[in-house]
Amino acid sequence: MQNGLKGLSTFPIYNLIMRQGFFSGINRRRITIENSFFSFLRRISLPLSRIAFFLVFFWFGILKMMELSPALGVVHTIYDHTAWFIPWNIFILMFGAYECIIGIIFLFPGKEKYALYMLVPHAITTFGPLLVLPALTWKGFMVPNLIGQYIIKNLVIIALAIFIGTYGRVNRFQKNKSANVYSGDSLVISEK
Repeated sequence: MQNGLKGLSTFPIYNLIMRQGFFSGINRRRITIENSFFSFLRRISLPLSRIAFFLVFFWFGILKMMELSPALGVVHTIYDHTAWFIPWNIFILMFGAYECIIGIIFLFPGKEKYALYMLVPHAITTFGPLLVLPALTWKGFMVPNLIGQYIIKNLVIIALAIFIGTYGRVNRFQKNKSANVYSGDSLVISEK
């Protein structure tokens, strides 16, 4: 026993707490509660991610189709530099519908890869202004303005899309271990 604690052993409450493992019991209960909480979060993470992705893409797509999106100026600038040969009303309707479709597809387990395929050209057009229109997106070197920040935050959306697409595939594969992985699939799960 450490020198500073020698005197404590004479107190009955100290002996009761230490002999009974009071703090060990509290720690075990804390760990049990934490495990339950994180197990709950694990169970809802994929459905919640699907719904969040759908809401953002569907909502923002509808706003673009109705020409109410706060990003309409950026979209119009991209349009002026890239797709000027398509009438604006058709372009914005198609662009908004494209976002809505991506959001809807993410709601359906097993179809995520199609949404990921659609997300690639969307991400290219979304990140394009950072390189093609720097005056519109940057205040200085590595200092984005509000539009640049709006574009850069899409990295989080891309990461969420990858999570949904891969986590869903791994879960389905683990539920059906007898399923054959088709040729070309790079999904590898170690057996324990």
